[in-house]
This record gives sequence, structure tokens and C-alpha cells, in this order.
Amino acid sequence: MKKKIEPNSQEVVLGSGEMIVSKTDLTGRITYANRTFMRISNFAERDLLGVQHNIVRHPDMPRGVYRFMWETLKSGQEFFGLVKNMTADGAYYWVFANVTPDLDASGRTTGYFSVRRPPPADAVRAVVPLYEAMLRAEREAGAANAPDASMALLHKTVADLNTTYDKFVLGLYKG
Repeated sequence: MKKKIEPNSQEVVLGSGEMIVSKTDLTGRITYANRTFMRISNFAERDLLGVQHNIVRHPDMPRGVYRFMWETLKSGQEFFGLVKNMTADGAYYWVFANVTPDLDASGRTTGYFSVRRPPPADAVRAVVPLYEAMLRAEREAGAANAPDASMALLHKTVADLNTTYDKFVLGLYKG
């Protein structure tokens, strides 16, 4: 059994031209990770391939964002989001993520393709209070209802701004 990684306050920053690329199967198990992903996350390829992509999930990320991502992907749409991930040694890194269904020649989804870029600092500052509120909603709702509670807060927040999460996030990304 692997030791649980504890988050710390050390930030790892993607270079301005760097992109993290990965592919997963339909269940989210990693089938490909580029060298940048391995270097930034501090995981060796053998530690990434065949495991759930949530191996890099930071506890500061609301479960509702992931619920929304999976609903978006399973509907055949692409997902855009700002995501805080965690490295193998507990450091963190922020990314602007674009996840798309990976289709075979007949148009069937066979997995998912993800490209992550460095996000603008202003974008991260804009989502942190929203994600903190979502995490509070998750704690108040309890583990079983946490993703639904925070996803409802996410939808309400962006609806109050007269937009959608995707448009909100894309509006924050100017790179």
C-alpha cells in the first residue's frame, strides 16, 4: 500500500511555453504521460501509467469540479477548467486544463486527451475563493453529498454572473 502524500506549501510553476499532456482510458486510468507531466508532477512513468489520473488531485480542489468535468466529458463535450494538482512529494501546481473525448474512427469515445497549460495568476486568484466556498459546501453536505453540493454552488455562482463555468474559465484565460 502506498504512503499517503501530504500537501505542502511549495509551488511548482509550469514554464510559459510548457504543456502537460496525458491520455486516459474511459475510466480515467492514465495510458500516456508526456515528459513535462512526469517532471512537473515528480512521478516516474511507471508510477503514472495504469493508475487513476486523480493521483495528482490536490485536496484543495472541490470534488464538484470533477463531477462537472465527468458529466461534461460523458456528454461528448470538451471541458475547460482551472485545476490545482499535487506532485509526488506534496508540492502543488496550477494548470489551465482542456480535456476532450478521444474518438476512434467510428466516432466512439475510447478515452480522454488532456492538455494543461500554465494559467494566468489573475485567473488563479479569481477561482480560489470560489473553490474555497465549494469546499465549505462539501464539508457541510457530508462525504456522500459533497460533489453534488459543491457542483450546485458552482452552477449558482456562474449563473449569478450570467455565464457558464466554461465561459467563466475561458474568460479568465488570456494566454
